[in-house]
Amino acid sequence: MSFREKLAQFLEQPRVSSAIVGVIIINAITLGMETSSTLMELWGPAILMIDRLCLSIFVIEIALKLIAYGGRFFRSGWNLFDFVIVGIALVPTAQGLSVLRALRILRVLRVISVAPSLRRVVEGFVTALPGMGSVFLLMAIIFYIGSVMATKLFAASFPDWFGSLGLSAYSLFQIMTLESWSMGIVRPVMEIYPYAWVFFVPFIMVTTFAVVNLLVGLIVNSMQDAHAQESNAATDSYRDEVLARLEAIERNLRIEENDKK
Repeated sequence: MSFREKLAQFLEQPRVSSAIVGVIIINAITLGMETSSTLMELWGPAILMIDRLCLSIFVIEIALKLIAYGGRFFRSGWNLFDFVIVGIALVPTAQGLSVLRALRILRVLRVISVAPSLRRVVEGFVTALPGMGSVFLLMAIIFYIGSVMATKLFAASFPDWFGSLGLSAYSLFQIMTLESWSMGIVRPVMEIYPYAWVFFVPFIMVTTFAVVNLLVGLIVNSMQDAHAQESNAATDSYRDEVLARLEAIERNLRIEENDKK
């Protein structure tokens, strides 16, 4: 086994992955502590030292992976993500790029690859994206129609809420989220337009209770499919392992019978 293969095998060990995840969590905590002026006044140097130590570990990790995997390193999406984030963190404190160093907090997302339950959630969400695109398109059409109607109906009396297409879309989005929709928007409108509920109630029924629940159903269905695929893959792997063992036993029995003859 070559040095690169041994190094790759070492980096793929569960204890190494667990250690890196621990460093990622520590780095996430220190980045959060840097946002507190009180903590920075008390332990600022120590927090910055821990942050630099975590960054050094990340750089060493990336360097070792580049040595171990070579060109294969850039075939992994998580490796590319880590490479970009670490590269941004190493950029000198220029005014335009120093703010991007805060993106190191996104490295905590690597925890997803360790927890199978979180991995299934992400896989289900990604699988649901094509169907969600269709639902978002349907919602966009509904919002466009509702915005045009609301602007035509209520712009004269409520220009702050429905004075333009954009303002109407924003107000309808607030109504869809059920955030102060009744006392904040609909009831004041109904004081001037008593039958405005004929417009708002169906809009809420369609968007909040139908379309949003359809999105949730798509995600849940995709998560179930991802879980089923993972279970089937585990079953197939176990079956192949059993068949291989049976073939090995049968082969050994044949060899013993031939030796006896």
